Amino acid sequence: MDIRIEENTSGGRYVAVLEGHEAEMTYSRTSPKLIIIDHTGVPDALRGKGVGQALALHAVEAARQGGWKIIPLCPFFKSQAQRHPEWNDVVN
Repeated sequence: MDIRIEENTSGGRYVAVLEGHEAEMTYSRTSPKLIIIDHTGVPDALRGKGVGQALALHAVEAARQGGWKIIPLCPFFKSQAQRHPEWNDVVN
């Protein structure tokens, strides 16, 4: 699954397209070293296919590469972070 990043000055989103459907994880950038993940949207047609988890992992890997931290306000991302203690290096 390909995930692309769309960014603007205040944040952006990670977008995955699968089977003609688009899923997203949006974030706000509070500083060069901190983002807030605030929403994950996965259409019903993609539920149960690991798309949300792939978006979350992509965000974690981007944070590691970029040297920033993530504040998880999105309930889905927050629950994923609790299941993955190995993400604690980037999740606040």
